[in-house]
Amino acid sequence: MAIRVNLDVMLVKRKMSVSELAEAIGITPVNVSVLKNGRAKAIRFSTLDAICETLHCQPGEVLEWVDGEDE
Repeated sequence: MAIRVNLDVMLVKRKMSVSELAEAIGITPVNVSVLKNGRAKAIRFSTLDAICETLHCQPGEVLEWVDGEDE
């Protein structure tokens, strides 16, 4: 079981770059990339809230539980 991060999909849908999202939510582009590539071990609710507000989406559009994938 694993949590899949679909941040890259949402960025493409909203035609937004990693740098633009980072600036909008107040974290570094490196940290956005870590989230986008699924390498993050945790995410603050305040960061998830800022992502959802900026991308006009729900948390379930950014994070998805997938059964049977390696973590």
